[in-house]
Amino acid sequence: QVQLVESGGDSVQAGGSLTLSCAASGYIYSTECMGWFRQAPGQEREGVVGLYIGGSIYADSVKGRFTFSRDDAKKTLYLQMNNLKPEDTAMYYCAVRRTPCGYTSAVRAASFPYWGRGTQVTVSS
Repeated sequence: QVQLVESGGDSVQAGGSLTLSCAASGYIYSTECMGWFRQAPGQEREGVVGLYIGGSIYADSVKGRFTFSRDDAKKTLYLQMNNLKPEDTAMYYCAVRRTPCGYTSAVRAASFPYWGRGTQVTVSS
């Protein structure tokens, strides 16, 4: 059974930084298709960054501020978030799938069957 557990969410002021973690277990860890998503109240879940065969893709709203990384030995994904803005406030989720994906699929929520429960990020002005 695939398990994903996010952590690192917090309340910060605008301009601050946070690093989210996503610990994976229960399956053969693959780096072929992974992503971070977020969902604010009343809004659809949106892709923040996706990792696919060939590279990574970031949402325009986070380019230059957020960085995706991973530690394969620890089976952990990370999302470094700098210069946070109030509009970044949301529940953040990591997601994986066992098969490869392309760059458009990597930021589409419907592409992923496995999800964590999320970690809350709140940014105040």
